[in-house]
Amino acid sequence: MDKPVFVINGFLDSGKTSFIRDTLNDPQFLSSGKLLLIVAEEGEEEYDEVAFAKKGVSIISVEEKEQLTTKFLTDLDDFYDPNMIMIEWNGMWKLDELLDLDMPQNWILGQIVTIVDSTTFPMYLANMRAMILDEVRYSDVVIVNRCDDATDRSLIRRSIKAVNRKTQISYERADGKVAGDFEDELPYDISQQKLDISDADYGIWFMDASDQPEKYEGKTVHFLSMLYVSPRLPKGYIVPGRMVMTCCAEDTQFSGFMAKLPAAVAPESLKSRMWFDVTADIHVQRMREYKGKGVVLYIKNMIPAKEPADPMIYFS
Repeated sequence: MDKPVFVINGFLDSGKTSFIRDTLNDPQFLSSGKLLLIVAEEGEEEYDEVAFAKKGVSIISVEEKEQLTTKFLTDLDDFYDPNMIMIEWNGMWKLDELLDLDMPQNWILGQIVTIVDSTTFPMYLANMRAMILDEVRYSDVVIVNRCDDATDRSLIRRSIKAVNRKTQISYERADGKVAGDFEDELPYDISQQKLDISDADYGIWFMDASDQPEKYEGKTVHFLSMLYVSPRLPKGYIVPGRMVMTCCAEDTQFSGFMAKLPAAVAPESLKSRMWFDVTADIHVQRMREYKGKGVVLYIKNMIPAKEPADPMIYFS
């Protein structure tokens, strides 16, 4: 029988222990049997081991990362024989090291939840950007807690989605109540027929158009782009886009949409890394390269342009 493993991730004092404690106090969560809780970080909050033992929860503390070996986890599995496993991960340890570990037989990764303290996120983003974004890179769910009316949820969402587009983000107030629905405030006027996308806004536009392409159907977009040209693309198509830094200098990627060239432009006249000022109509259609539907640009005009002083695009 498969045993799901739930990983709870986040920096010290982000609220991991409170989240785990509340989860384990839910009778429905523990209805499937015994649970093994592996605690790799001890904060100010503590677990009532006696009370949890009565509910079938066994708690094991790990002080050194080197303790976490396949043999160690297999021995725990043999001794406690849990139906589920939950790991409170140390926020200063790289999550890759846990994910790369060979888990005991039948241990199946169920879900990774990252807890983010909204009050400290901007500081961590400014000073430890790579570290905090690595925490959310593999998360299925990110819970942003301690929110209030002053919380810059646009900044938080953009930063998280830049490295993990598929994750779900939930916002909670200090009392644990859901902070309500949130739609990211866009830096350009989406109600306009023509969108002039600046370098500062390109990353946000690309991410939003990727997530909600239907919102842009029929609009016209204008932006400065670097071309990607390849014989592997469909005939008459290129990809105008930009190099985007998601986390750090070592973590950049080319982000652009498939684009149909106008009949007047000869594909053989174009090469990758050329710069153009592009104006195009946006349509949503199915493309093999997307493995589904996505934004396709029908180029109306493209004017040769100079490479900007800083060609990199940033999400925040």
